[in-house]
Amino acid sequence: MAEKIHKTEEEWRQELSPEEYAVLRQAATERPFTGEYVDTETEGVYRCKACGLPLFASDTKFHSGSGWPSFWDVIDAGNVELKPDHSHGMVRTEVVCSRCGSHLGHLFEDGPRDTTGLRYCINSVALDLDTQADTSG
Repeated sequence: MAEKIHKTEEEWRQELSPEEYAVLRQAATERPFTGEYVDTETEGVYRCKACGLPLFASDTKFHSGSGWPSFWDVIDAGNVELKPDHSHGMVRTEVVCSRCGSHLGHLFEDGPRDTTGLRYCINSVALDLDTQADTSG
């Protein structure tokens, strides 16, 4: 398991763009169909934008039609934490980076049935696609 990263909110504000800070540190959500990775099919590893921890491999990405990048599995279950989220009058499961605690998106159980049946619905702005990373696992 990766060592935890602890920074002040001021340090995060200095390192992240305003949109990145809003999503990663304040659990905002980018508008649907506006993110850089919604439709991309480029191979690589999607990393946490805040700390670089590997989160999702491109071969688990699928087009969900939701407006956000969707994945049916994580690279390593220890790289994300799942938390109950009761905000906005809904009951959801929040997905956060286990190393830096950044908000990534939410987990739903409406993913492809021929895989895990899960849909990790992740904000593009929370991700950084590493096209040089080995995705062979």
